[in-house]
Amino acid sequence: MVDYLHLAWKNLWRNRRRTMITLAAIALSIMLVQALHNLSNGVYAGMVDSGVRAGSGHIAIYQTGYLDSREENLDFEDRNLVELITALDGVEQVLPRLYIPALAQSSRESRGVVLIGVDPQRERSINPFLKTLPEDAMVRSVDSRDAVVGARLLEELQIKPGQKFVVTAQNRDGTLHSELLRVRGVVSTGMKDVDGSLIMVGRERAGMLTGSTGSVHEVAIILADSDSAETVLGEITKLLDDHPGTEAVKWERAMPNLANAIKLDYASQKFIFLIILLIVAIGVVNTLLMSVMERMREFGVILALGSQPGTLRGMILLEALVLGLLAAAVGTLLGTLATWYLVTVGIDLASLVPETLEFGGVVFDPIMRASWNPGWMARIAGYVVGLTLLAALYPAIKAGRITPVEGMRHL
Repeated sequence: MVDYLHLAWKNLWRNRRRTMITLAAIALSIMLVQALHNLSNGVYAGMVDSGVRAGSGHIAIYQTGYLDSREENLDFEDRNLVELITALDGVEQVLPRLYIPALAQSSRESRGVVLIGVDPQRERSINPFLKTLPEDAMVRSVDSRDAVVGARLLEELQIKPGQKFVVTAQNRDGTLHSELLRVRGVVSTGMKDVDGSLIMVGRERAGMLTGSTGSVHEVAIILADSDSAETVLGEITKLLDDHPGTEAVKWERAMPNLANAIKLDYASQKFIFLIILLIVAIGVVNTLLMSVMERMREFGVILALGSQPGTLRGMILLEALVLGLLAAAVGTLLGTLATWYLVTVGIDLASLVPETLEFGGVVFDPIMRASWNPGWMARIAGYVVGLTLLAALYPAIKAGRITPVEGMRHL
């Protein structure tokens, strides 16, 4: 076997330029696919992390039917649910929230808004948009009249931090109730719809407005490790036996816009990967077929000396295997170096795109960084080696069909 490998190696380098071009094409294709996949994984992970912390969490609890209708009356009493979930292994934070459609009024303007009742301390420790606020700009307690307002809404209401405004919402008894709030802080998420309608207050103050004190629409659970989602989801489902009519869902269902945007983007990438691999296959077929055509007389002599056609087929396939393995090794090395650069340095889009970058309803970091996925890198290298062998089948069959007379006549 060693002799056959040595022979295959020497045969590959008979035409050094052609082999080098094919080797470079395959290796660069592997590097490109590996680096792009790792970059996408890193960017997707960043989007999901940012999305779940500002949105529904890795796991969210709702009253059955709330996700589909977003009806205000589909709330539930959390009782001691938040504390029980907080105590579970793998849970980083639990965020109870109350969502209320309301009307915000200043002395000059009025706007329709979404009033979000939160636990200020829990929310500040997780929400990426609130972490940048100074300490004195955050809602002080769950029942205070402090409010954090979206930057665009603040401009539209023509008020400033420290000034007061009124919010009006429908109470459970059907009457309209109003609350006087003071602008404590201003948040800018980079999303126009959110910045133009967001008002965040303490959960108890929001409950007083609608008569739903102690109730929530959403309990967002942030995990220390997203890989533990299934395990934690199972434990939470057991806790919900004491809260009939509620359901726990993963972020993919709670945030379908982000989940579908990622799926669509990754599907388009797979299509590009297939095109790249198809080009690789064409290059391998061309290289080995040209090699077969150039060695027709040699093959004829080998057959005339008593060798079997299967020997020629095996020779071509072995050459393809050596070419594929060498390209996989070089390509994976280049892919590792490219991924290392993308992980440590990344691609800074801030200078190219001055505006906030939004994808699937989530604002993400303009510095795009990759994440390591060694298993997938090894698989793609293996796929390319297999594809190289598959592409070599036609040249191998062509070589096996040569007759001694036909081959020896060839000049």
